[in-house]
Amino acid sequence: MRALLLLPALALSLLGAHFYRASAWPLVLACGVVVVLLAWPRRWVARLVQVALLLGTAEWLWTAYLLVQQRLALGQPWQRMALILCAVAAFTAASALVFRSAALRARYSGPSR
Repeated sequence: MRALLLLPALALSLLGAHFYRASAWPLVLACGVVVVLLAWPRRWVARLVQVALLLGTAEWLWTAYLLVQQRLALGQPWQRMALILCAVAAFTAASALVFRSAALRARYSGPSR
């Protein structure tokens, strides 16, 4: 069960590093807070993490789009970069699905208050 929580923690950490590179300090802090919340077994925490991961997926795809446009305008290669960022987006989206496992459903099905 705890091994499954490593996936969303890693995805959120990667997202935090992305925001760190962009100097988006409130978003870096938000990613850190969401990772820490994984330790609190409440239903709303699981939903919050899933929403954060889906928003993170959108951020990775938006970043990929912007960087592809920039590289195309400069005549630089873009395929490998796009593949890597899309893979990170897919990993982030898949990390939201770990909460569908029986073990994590049982852990996070406690009281919602």
